[in-house]
Amino acid sequence: MHSIRHIMVVLKAEQSDSLPLKRAKYLASALQAELHLLLCDTRHDHAVFLRRLSGQLVAEGFRVTTEQHASDHLHPTNGILDSLRTRPCGLVIKQHYPDNPLTHKLLTPDDWKLLRQSPVPVLMTKTDRPWDDGVVLAAMDIDNDESEHRNLQGSIIAHAVDLAALIHGSVHAVCAYPETPFSAADPCAPRYDGNAHHCLEACRWFQEEYQLRAHQIHVAEGPAKALITQFAHQLEVAVTVIGTVGRSGLAGAWIGNTAEAVLNRIDSDVLILKPHDPDLHLLEPLEEGEPLPEQSRVSA
Repeated sequence: MHSIRHIMVVLKAEQSDSLPLKRAKYLASALQAELHLLLCDTRHDHAVFLRRLSGQLVAEGFRVTTEQHASDHLHPTNGILDSLRTRPCGLVIKQHYPDNPLTHKLLTPDDWKLLRQSPVPVLMTKTDRPWDDGVVLAAMDIDNDESEHRNLQGSIIAHAVDLAALIHGSVHAVCAYPETPFSAADPCAPRYDGNAHHCLEACRWFQEEYQLRAHQIHVAEGPAKALITQFAHQLEVAVTVIGTVGRSGLAGAWIGNTAEAVLNRIDSDVLILKPHDPDLHLLEPLEEGEPLPEQSRVSA
């Protein structure tokens, strides 16, 4: 299977130990990938900083290219997309910063634009929680019958399983189902919840394919964005894998998107996939018999 060979790392000026770079080094070490360091700024020349950082990484055994793009450092999405057109990469890694609550209702946050327009998966870093032996959470939307969504769910669980193997961790899946009318009327009343049973049955295909145990499947009633955040916190998740259909225009403004809604709330790194991602196993570990990376494994 095709694996990532080039990782774009979006940097802030003069931050040589940033979280995106830490995650990128971890993945590049495992996947033998080249790092492309991108810094967006129109005000200052960062050639010296990029040259120094590149030299440090090369000394550690990494293959590195660098680029400064003349775009707004506070809104780097246009620069990222422009760079991807000229230097294709299999993954973008970027730090996520909380959106301004006063402006995001009127203006689309820059990270949302990136998720909607990026042609490749995006890893948003949010926490310095170690990845080694950690939990990877697959946010599954199994109740949507649209072909685009069905394909996306296969990609989500495949990426989650591959990433869990790469970090020597475990994978869990969370699935939400809508609230039933009678539960709102009397939440204490005992009942048989047919929706929960249906949801568990809908999870069976990936549970059997990836041999997940019952305790690794979390089915609950309520909004997906709330449940994903809840289980990510309870399980102390290292990475949450979630899909987005990348709504834009009025649909994006009024309907929103679960991945975008989760970004500000969740306390884990988030890997965001889209339906048109060409490879289901971008993070697949090396097959048995393949040569080990020249770089030593980096802890994260």
